[in-house]
Amino acid sequence: MGKSVKFEGISEELQKIIDANMDKVEARRLARDAFKDIQLSIDHCLFKMPHARLKMKESYEVNSRGLEIFSKSWLPETIPPKAMVYFCHGYGDTCTFFVEGIARKLASSGYGVFAMDYPGFGLSEGLHGYIPSFDKLVDDVIEHYSKAKENPEIRNLPSFLFGQSMGGAVALKVHMKQPDAWNGAVLLAPMCKIADDIVPPWLVTQILVGIAKFLPKQKLVPQKDLAEFTIRDVKKRELAAYNVIAYKHKPRLQTAVELLNTTQELEKQLDKVYLPLLIMHGENDRVTDPSISKALYEKASSSDKKLILCKDAYHSLLVGEPDEMILQVFGDIISWLDEHTS
Repeated sequence: MGKSVKFEGISEELQKIIDANMDKVEARRLARDAFKDIQLSIDHCLFKMPHARLKMKESYEVNSRGLEIFSKSWLPETIPPKAMVYFCHGYGDTCTFFVEGIARKLASSGYGVFAMDYPGFGLSEGLHGYIPSFDKLVDDVIEHYSKAKENPEIRNLPSFLFGQSMGGAVALKVHMKQPDAWNGAVLLAPMCKIADDIVPPWLVTQILVGIAKFLPKQKLVPQKDLAEFTIRDVKKRELAAYNVIAYKHKPRLQTAVELLNTTQELEKQLDKVYLPLLIMHGENDRVTDPSISKALYEKASSSDKKLILCKDAYHSLLVGEPDEMILQVFGDIISWLDEHTS
């Protein structure tokens, strides 16, 4: 994890930019600007799907904690959006690159999409991959999305949360803190429990929790190569390397503690979820445990809930599966959104 990847056909200068230490946001922003045209031209179905004319806007805004947050919106250009989808990205990820393809598809289907990078991820300020407090991260999301929803163009539209992996945990926590603010949530492989294959043995975990109190930012948590666990299609596994500003190192100690504590907390609070839900999970997911998605479906207080388990699929349903599976997942999501906005 964190090893340099050499890309064919790019200059030494560009290779040096994407090989730089990404701990500080300036290096991540430089890498994204220099590499984004190459990223969006790769041979992945997310970027080859036709899309409608869209209005896209990128912005940087300083939040109440003094952190500059990056966000982006995608709106249909020729028709009013049916509803707004607020995207919560996964661990180590960003709302650029693969999310760009996901957002274009949703916006081309008539939905406005708004996405942000959490502090410490993507193009937002903060030490790369560092989550000192998951609750504060959720508060940052609430602050940013609440402000976005005040826009007169979209103020009266239905609003849906969309969470992938760790973003599923973010979305659930946002719902619990704002129980009446959302019309529903789409959760893909939500991080309600980290799979046993990923969590270190109990004794190692206890030692790391102790060390985290003194060295919270250190990258000491042992971790397997997640690409093999998340992406089933081997060709797409290679393309994941183009996400050059993703956090690819060992998890920082405090980040790992926060993720573990969050999943343990969510496991005990599944009955507090009562908004309309679409939950989708790969049956062969070895990153987040699909059994907990089943438990979420069974225990959630929602009267309107749907669970789809995708046969043979891994963790990354909209990025790492064969094209036909990705299109099927999109179809299920858009059908569910259409049902809840008609």
